[in-house]
Amino acid sequence: MSGTAEIHEATLTPGKLELLAAWLPAQEWFLGDSDDVERVASYRFVDPEGEVGIETILVRSRGVTYQVPLTYRGAPLDEAKDYLVGTLEHSVLGTRHVYDAVGDPVYMVELLRVIHEGDTEADLSRGQKSMTVRGSGIVPVSNAASEAMRVVRVLDGNHVPGSRVPLGTLEGRWTAADGSVQEETLAVLR
Repeated sequence: MSGTAEIHEATLTPGKLELLAAWLPAQEWFLGDSDDVERVASYRFVDPEGEVGIETILVRSRGVTYQVPLTYRGAPLDEAKDYLVGTLEHSVLGTRHVYDAVGDPVYMVELLRVIHEGDTEADLSRGQKSMTVRGSGIVPVSNAASEAMRVVRVLDGNHVPGSRVPLGTLEGRWTAADGSVQEETLAVLR
């Protein structure tokens, strides 16, 4: 079980979507428009140490859905300065340094654990979940020299690497605005 993510009733300045709208256009995988970024769904993991907030937000722009995993930290993470999305003020927790989570070791370790153990997203201390995720679980391979993780950014069914059978995956499910159920591979472990 991924635990329970503590959700505070708080004001964020700037808001998460504002922060993302400013950062997304500089990402090579984002082909949308910062003026029409809308939130689709999100899920959370829990840092076992309780220090880092871990949230993945799905956003849509120009009809395409993108996955943006984020970490929230109370202090800068020097080794991830190239992954800094920006800072925001949290009315309960103070200044939060927001990172593209693929550059944050806390997120990568937790994502790997969820996939390895066949675990799910965290429960929320308040509010409703807008999507679910599940790791596939893996069978250890004796001749595997190393594992490589790929987070799928563009959720259109065409950006999942498929040349080899993966060791494991993270699968996500949510309900789209039109009421249809969407299912996508969110991460691939090879």
